[in-house]
Order: sequence, then structure tokens, then C-alpha cells
Amino acid sequence: MDFSSSPTNWYHSFYYITFISALLCFLHTQIAPKLLIGHQPVSIKKTSPNIPLRFRSDGTFKILQVADMHYGNGGSSRCRDVLDSEFASCSDHNTSLFLRRMIEAEKPDFIAFTGDNIFGRSSTDAAESMLRAFRPAIESGLPWATVLGNHDQESTMTREELMFFISLMDYSLSQVNPLAEDLLGERMQDIDGFGNYDLRVYGAPGSYLANSSILNLFFLDSGDREIVNGVRTYGWIKESQLNWLRGVSQGHSRDPTHSDNAFPPDKPPALAFFHIPIPEIRQLWNKDIVGKFQEGVACSSVNPGVLQTLVSMGDVKAVFIGHDHTNDFCGNLDGVWFCYGGGFGYHGYGRTGWPRRGRVILAELGKGNKGWMGVERIRTWKRLDDEKLSKIDEQLLWENHPSQ
Repeated sequence: MDFSSSPTNWYHSFYYITFISALLCFLHTQIAPKLLIGHQPVSIKKTSPNIPLRFRSDGTFKILQVADMHYGNGGSSRCRDVLDSEFASCSDHNTSLFLRRMIEAEKPDFIAFTGDNIFGRSSTDAAESMLRAFRPAIESGLPWATVLGNHDQESTMTREELMFFISLMDYSLSQVNPLAEDLLGERMQDIDGFGNYDLRVYGAPGSYLANSSILNLFFLDSGDREIVNGVRTYGWIKESQLNWLRGVSQGHSRDPTHSDNAFPPDKPPALAFFHIPIPEIRQLWNKDIVGKFQEGVACSSVNPGVLQTLVSMGDVKAVFIGHDHTNDFCGNLDGVWFCYGGGFGYHGYGRTGWPRRGRVILAELGKGNKGWMGVERIRTWKRLDDEKLSKIDEQLLWENHPSQ
């Protein structure tokens, strides 16, 4: 266009550019500062380079379980059940420091948070508290995921809003609920709760099973509180969730082309993570356990049949729970291990003189003629938040016996 012969068009272009520049300046100075969460501008979600989840080249995959952080408002949220000499300087910051120490010491491949991440009644802003609670995990750049406990929604956000918000955080693999279709290709119907999903862990890089899911991680929402026959009780995993779990498990059945003991019989092993224990865990009071059984099992009055479902599925070898902070034991029920994480956070209740703790889960691959194969064993141990991060209660949870 010849602007010299068309002054009117030139003026229109000038005014248009001036208007757009003024509008952009207004958006930058007036609107952008209001798009803040935790005093940080909204940004595109960062994803870990270690996605999809897979075993290391040394044949291991390590998970750090963090149960019951009970994060409040940071430095103003005081510690509970600590020594008098520790109280004055103790706050949520101690929880964050412990998490950073655990990440540095164990160098996990994945972090699983098993609920009560924040203590809603002590949190004035749920989003702010969640960001602070998960900050050490986010800063590590490691992939992580969570379920909700019974206290997370007691602040300023609903359970659905919380899971949606968490799913958008950097490096989070958390999901609000299953995708539109399950592994069998069937359309998902309504499912109870928020935070039911399955994560696959693939074989070691360069191995025969590098593109196969050889360990599955099931996350389930065990709810918060409900009224049953006029009596208040804890939540439980509903039948719709168990139906979904059965379908996912069936979808993970072994590829028939892998006939050389790459997997255990039927399907690869799985681990499950949820917050509130099932009623059958009470039976472990009189059975052999590894760890401490120091408080009653606070579960629902409703028994939804979770144990029977897991036993019938056959692939879940261990379940990792929280909720009862001073229980940190593992016990076996009908061939399935149930392990408490032990209270991790300082703003949640504990036991004076009994250190906060976190659990580590290590899955190890077997070796065959073609190199690394399927999962051969799963072990676990705990570390205490003491001077040496003492390692305690190491045990074998499961080992593959192909001949059986």
C-alpha cells in the first residue's frame, strides 16, 4: 500500500498501533499482577524429563512415600508432639527440610504423597499451602503424584478443585480421575471421589521390555467423612472405584508374546496408594508385623471389600497408606502387604520423642538372557528425621518365583 498517496489510511494504522500498544501495557501492568498464586506468576506446567516413568539402567525404581505432611501456613504453624527443647523453633519449615533431606539422601525416581498433604483447618489459603507443601518435590524436578486425605479439603477448596489444581503443578503426574476410556477401551462411567488413576512404570532403557509397562501404580481416593445410619464415620473406597480398578488390572494382563518369565504369572505386579486404612488392618494387632502398631486403626465403619478385590485381582503386592500417624508397620493380609508411611509432617500429631519418618519402596528387576526383564523383588524401609536419617525396618515385600 502506498501510504504517501493515502494519508487517511496512514493515520488509521498509526492510531491502531497506538491503541494495541496501550492495551498491552494496561494488561501487563494492571491484569498480570493479579494472576498470582503464592506470589508467583502463572506459568506453563513443567514436566519431568523422566517421563514416562521407567526403571533405571541399573534395574531399579525407587519410590519415596510421604504420608500426612499436615502442612499449615508455613513458619506460623507450630509443631505438635515434639520435645520442649525443639518447640520454639519448630514449624512447617521442619517438614519441608525433612522432605528435602529425604530426596537428597535417597534420590528417588518418584514421590508418592498419600494424603493429608495440608491440614485444612490450619490453612487460610488451600492453594498457597499446597504449593508450599509440595515445593521441595517441585524444586527437585522429580515426577510426583498424590491422593487426598480427610483433612485436605477443610480449607478453601473442594476435593475436586484441589485435585485439579494439583494436576496442574510442575512435575505432577496426579490426575483428577481416569481418562475418558479405560484400558479395555470401554467408556468410563461415573466414579466416586477425585484422584483415582493408574501410572505405568516401563522397563529399563535399552532392555527387552523398555516399551512395556512392568510395574503399575494405582492411586485411589478413600474419601474424608461420611454419615452412615446417622453416625459420622471415615470415608471408604466405593464400588465404582473397585470396578474401575478391576478393569484396569485386567487391562494390564501379560502380553502372550512374553512367554519367557519376563513377568510373573498373568500380569505385572502393582502397588496401591490411598490414605484411610481398611478395617481388616485391625486384624494385624495379633499378627507378625514389621514396625510399630501404636494407635487404633481409624477406618470407616463400612467394609467395602477392598481386600477381597485386591486378592482376586492378584497383581497388587503391597498397599501404602497413611492417616494413623504413629503406626508405621507393614503387615500381610491374605498375601497382600499393607504398609503405613508413618507420620511425616510436624504440624500433624505424633508422639513426643518418636521421630517423624518416611518410607522408601524399591523395585528391582531380574536379569534374563536378553538383559533386564520384569520385576523380581520389591523391598521397603523407613528413614527417621534424626541427625543421621537412620534407616530402619528393611524388609522384603515380594519376590517373583516363576516356577510357582
